[in-house]
Amino acid sequence: MAGETVITIVGNLTADPEIRTTSTGAQVASFTIASTPRVFDRQSNQYVDGSALFMRCSVWRDLAEHCARSFAKGMRVIAQGRLTQHSWEDEQHQKRSSVELQVDEIGPSLRYATAQVAKSQRGTAGAYGNPSSAPAGYTGGAAASGAPLPPSDPWGSASGSSSSFGDFGKPESEPDF
Repeated sequence: MAGETVITIVGNLTADPEIRTTSTGAQVASFTIASTPRVFDRQSNQYVDGSALFMRCSVWRDLAEHCARSFAKGMRVIAQGRLTQHSWEDEQHQKRSSVELQVDEIGPSLRYATAQVAKSQRGTAGAYGNPSSAPAGYTGGAAASGAPLPPSDPWGSASGSSSSFGDFGKPESEPDF
């Protein structure tokens, strides 16, 4: 959307994601990411921690459940989303405001860890979680046709002749990966 502030933050979770359900039935998970820059101190000739940024984050619906199941306190994550500001007046009639990250995409950082990814069977997140809402031409890769994926093929294409998202828009001269 035009005019929205989109940022990416890398840091560690300060606590396990807290998941709750709204009165309308939507799930929301909240957590805080602590991002601490490392800066080089010329006087001591070593790297030191800079000032930490603690960013409150929220994720909604299926992504909220995925975060609650996948992440725990201390895990290093990469999150991208939109900054939102909330303003209110407290009991002493002081104007207050806070900034929160509405997370659109999030995943584990692989800098200091490894991850095993498993596709969610339930979901309404477009082609990834709900094949019935996939765009025309979406093939779903070899697994959608019932054929097992070879373990050496990380992109999900058994023959190597098409991508897992179909070949629409692919120039004839472009080599297969």
